[in-house]
Amino acid sequence: MSTSLIPFLEMNGVAQEAIDFYSEALDAKVVYLLRFGDLPENPEEPMPPEKKDYINYAILKIGDSELQLTDHVTGSTYEKGTQITIVVQSNDREKATQYFEALKQDGHVNEPLQATFFSAAYGNVTDKFGITFRILAKAN
Repeated sequence: MSTSLIPFLEMNGVAQEAIDFYSEALDAKVVYLLRFGDLPENPEEPMPPEKKDYINYAILKIGDSELQLTDHVTGSTYEKGTQITIVVQSNDREKATQYFEALKQDGHVNEPLQATFFSAAYGNVTDKFGITFRILAKAN
């Protein structure tokens, strides 16, 4: 079983600028990038044209480490300085479930743990200390 902790930055429309900055400042390499405009259109919630270039999800590689970014802010109002969450990524769905269940004790579930198109299990929880974790199982 393998588990890693990954910093996840939630930006407010400036993720591309942050990617450019970290690419220069930290010699980061973009290994994955998905814009909101690349996603299938939801007719019930049409995407404003100005947000189609916003970053839905990006992965930067910095040496042996990974940094993830998005322009989507989960939960409440965006407040500069509170946009960092931690991704707990495991290749074991049962372990991911264990982490999620433990972290939600006296905390708040933002998104329930469930299978998604990108993960065998994905959930978002804020623990009792106010730290938000994205739990992700890469395999079943």
